[in-house]
Amino acid sequence: MTASPFANLNRRQLLQLAALVGGSAALAACGGPAVGQAGGAATETATDWASVTPAKEITWWSNHPGTSKDIESEIIKRFTAESGIKVNLVTAGANYDEVAQKFQAASGSSNVPDLVIASDVWWFRYMINGQILPLDQLAKHLEFDTEDFNSTLYGDYEFSASHWAVPYARSTPLFYYNKAVWEKAGLPDRAPKTWAEFDEWAPKIQATTEITPLGLGKGTSWSAWWFCNMLWGAGGAYSKDWAMTLDTPEALEAAKYLQTIIYDNKSAAVTAKDQVADFGAGLTGCTIASTGSLSGILASSKFDVGTGFLPEGAKGPACPTGGTGLAIPADKTPEQQLAAGMFLKFLTNAENTAYFSSNTGYMPVRTSALEGETMKAVYAKTPQFRTAVDQLAGTRVQDWGRVFVPNGDKDLTTALEKIMLQKGDPAEAFATAATSITKSYEENVLPYL
Repeated sequence: MTASPFANLNRRQLLQLAALVGGSAALAACGGPAVGQAGGAATETATDWASVTPAKEITWWSNHPGTSKDIESEIIKRFTAESGIKVNLVTAGANYDEVAQKFQAASGSSNVPDLVIASDVWWFRYMINGQILPLDQLAKHLEFDTEDFNSTLYGDYEFSASHWAVPYARSTPLFYYNKAVWEKAGLPDRAPKTWAEFDEWAPKIQATTEITPLGLGKGTSWSAWWFCNMLWGAGGAYSKDWAMTLDTPEALEAAKYLQTIIYDNKSAAVTAKDQVADFGAGLTGCTIASTGSLSGILASSKFDVGTGFLPEGAKGPACPTGGTGLAIPADKTPEQQLAAGMFLKFLTNAENTAYFSSNTGYMPVRTSALEGETMKAVYAKTPQFRTAVDQLAGTRVQDWGRVFVPNGDKDLTTALEKIMLQKGDPAEAFATAATSITKSYEENVLPYL
């Protein structure tokens, strides 16, 4: 595959380049939600925030990650009591993609919210479309204490020397297992350390139960996320910076392993609708799901649930970060943006991120909250929560080909579903995805750089 002219730049160099070049180039259209006509990132104007009076009412678009609507409503209630600002919570979609599509469609109209979910595969597109506000000056005015954010999670939203969102419902994939199934199969009470160990354990589950050992999920914003574990663990990657690397032996090996456990060993199956629901119903012995699903899984399962790190591959442990942040739309008045910033600060403070985490399973996004009294009580009562926090130390930033290129995640999902559901040739499926992602990069990202 042809490498891009920026393939040899590291992230720091790319950020410096973007800061110098700016974002004045127009963007071409692509498939899926329209890229729009913004023609580059919004600039951080010298707004005198001290002279701005915050709006009395704002609107927040959320999909309520981890069935968190009641939690979000409670935090809003607290904020309104403290500030007098009303926050209208709108269910803008069932998942990150639906919210993103609605936000894209509303761009340039009066229907744009004052605060919006910005997932790992959408915030960059919002940025290059000029749809969201760089937050650093506003955060400084509000004394946001951004240094207390987990540096990895906050750094995920940095580009061109600005931060374009703040972490909110952040997660990693987590390995969940049915302790009763494990006991019946004579397995130790822990997750398999490696995929090779899973391959040794799966036949014991198959010999002692009638359920599928492992249930895997599908769909955009999911398939290509958890597959990072198998891909990186085999030594592969979706891309090296902007250059796609799906044709490497390591990438193909990871895809072939996925097919092996589904078609040959029959130790894994792709669930028809929801791998979390199937696991909770006892239809599978284990699954990979977001840490944000933890509370729901513990509440719905009729058996004791164990959690563990994702299994390691031949090249060691591999786990991506994920989930969503929150962004403030650029096309709003300073009064609305200031009120949204005030709420954003409140929503993600140490107390509220711990409250949100303890009720959902998403990770506290502030360092000070990780070992605070709220989370210590949670760890003591529900040690499964601790697994997600501990695994964060071993995560890595996602490949740019998935999260920074419009439709990159969608193209990778299409390829993976051909591999998983149709037993398609990995080389062919990945080549199709790589060609499409490279074209999208050249049309929708490179002009901005």
